[in-house]
Amino acid sequence: MQKKFKRFKRASGILLNISSLPGEFGIGCFSHDADAFADIAADMGFSWWQILPITTVGCGNSPYSGISTYAGNRMYICPQELEREGLLSSDEVNACKYHGEPYRTDYDFARLNSERYLRLAYSRVTSEIKAEIEAFRREQAHWIEDYALFMALADDNSTAWWKWEDGLKFRKPEAIAKAKEQYKEDIEFYIFEQYEFFRQWNALKARINERGVRIIGDLPFYVATDSADVWAHPEDFDLDENLLPKAIAGVPPDAFSKTGQVWGNCLYDFKNMKKDGFKWWRNRISHCLKLYDALRLDHFRAFYNYYSIPAKDFDTAANGHWELGPADSLLDLVYSDNPDALFIAEDLGLIDADCREYIDSLGIPTMRIFQFGFDGTPSVHLPYRYDVNTVAYTGTHDNNTTLGWLYELNEGARNYVLKYCGFKGAGWGAGGPDCGSTKAIIKTLMMSSSTLMILPYQDMLGYGGDTRMNIPGIAEGNWTYRLPYHLMTTVDRNYFLDLNSTYGRM
Repeated sequence: MQKKFKRFKRASGILLNISSLPGEFGIGCFSHDADAFADIAADMGFSWWQILPITTVGCGNSPYSGISTYAGNRMYICPQELEREGLLSSDEVNACKYHGEPYRTDYDFARLNSERYLRLAYSRVTSEIKAEIEAFRREQAHWIEDYALFMALADDNSTAWWKWEDGLKFRKPEAIAKAKEQYKEDIEFYIFEQYEFFRQWNALKARINERGVRIIGDLPFYVATDSADVWAHPEDFDLDENLLPKAIAGVPPDAFSKTGQVWGNCLYDFKNMKKDGFKWWRNRISHCLKLYDALRLDHFRAFYNYYSIPAKDFDTAANGHWELGPADSLLDLVYSDNPDALFIAEDLGLIDADCREYIDSLGIPTMRIFQFGFDGTPSVHLPYRYDVNTVAYTGTHDNNTTLGWLYELNEGARNYVLKYCGFKGAGWGAGGPDCGSTKAIIKTLMMSSSTLMILPYQDMLGYGGDTRMNIPGIAEGNWTYRLPYHLMTTVDRNYFLDLNSTYGRM
């Protein structure tokens, strides 16, 4: 099939995760603070808001290692919305409020807090809400039952699912039927949890869309091995007879890492997936396209070819090899299912010539990162080399902030960057909303030919490396950046409105 994936119109957007929003509950959530952020974005002429995956977080609180590819992160459910439904009192909502550090997400607090107030709200569900929950349950039947049972079992078993007793591990019908009866109340709770998540998210998204702002979601290529997806569909993954991974995901050694990166996710059994027309993958992508207005496909190169590491090699990727991905056999079907969908292909990292030719042939917008453009080579990430069908970023969630990056550069490289962007004079390192160096870099990207340009909000505020979201390869301490309300509003709205207007991104 000759694919012609839809392209973006010239515009701009902001990158800020839901968890990083202001809020009163230890983490950003679906509260009025999200509406306030969308108002600010629209006032500045931005028409896109890019977020990280909103699914349940896994190891290290990473949104890219979730317990389910479908289930939403319950920590984003807003207690104030539960009060409006009559499921919590105002005193109970006040008791949920967080009084600790306002600049960091407190996952431990938010996890326990959300469990407590959702259990309380669930105990008060009315017959009308129960009818809505049942309708939601029927609509999401292809995943919700497996997720709810998985969570109930995980609560009662402190080990990974492949260490459960054989009846549950291998999903023997008698054992599953018994578990559904034994954990019936917990299953009902987890279905309520997801009903409430999607109810609040869909209402928030509708309000944001009304303001002229659309949402770009993010889909990780792999799922966590210890997840409801792998437990429920082991036939779709490359597992041995004991349901353990035969090989694991990662990337090979390169100039940045002598041992490469070992991610540890199990791999897909694409040959078996092809037999039912890649039903699991197509359901997954269609689900995401109902949640978002556009979708960034993380680690896109793996659709063409992916790196396979022996399952025993947890410390090095050096012994891995490349395997062919599903390519057109899957992407043709994705296109047929969603011909009007907007995708962004994450094509960062080492891409060989064949893989690059394939990705470019699809016509899906690819990514350009300003910070990657100044390594002394004629890099495609230099703004003067940006193709129209690209999405330009100062940096992503995996990069340092732009000001933090400038501080890391040696003096010669930094002077060249500043010269490239037309920054003159002293004071490049003075951070904050009036930071001249970051504004010069942002203006350079605004002027570029890239159809879409996305800015991390930390860069718009001129913040340093202490507000970085993630350091790849570091397991703990990431994903915690959070923005208090009084700082969110300090952004130079007139400056960004002028840039969007001047360079045709309104």
